[in-house]
Amino acid sequence: MAKKLFTLLFLFVLALPLSTGVFAQDSMKMAKEVKWEGTVVRTSPDKNTLTVRKGDGGVEMTIVYDSSTKWVAQYHAAKTVTDIDATQVKEGDRVICKGTWEKKGVFHATLISKRLSHPA
Repeated sequence: MAKKLFTLLFLFVLALPLSTGVFAQDSMKMAKEVKWEGTVVRTSPDKNTLTVRKGDGGVEMTIVYDSSTKWVAQYHAAKTVTDIDATQVKEGDRVICKGTWEKKGVFHATLISKRLSHPA
């Protein structure tokens, strides 16, 4: 009986650190990528932000970018993607922003894609 109790105690002591390691790994996983798309209503190059409105009169989101943000332009349904810089995105442009939620609810963009219209 004492031998079984000692074995159970040993297994518990061995399993506890392993289980806490698994939970720690879960909390350290990369943040899930999120997407926001709409029309640029304001640009603020001095603050490194874009304000993007989803839909007509819809919700606005402030998108924060930095030097690591990739800027591209692409025609709808085209496979060709062109690299651009932040100065090429203006108010009224359609964009798709991909990034992560940072502390305090800040959307940090890792990619901003300007959507181009085909000439009529």
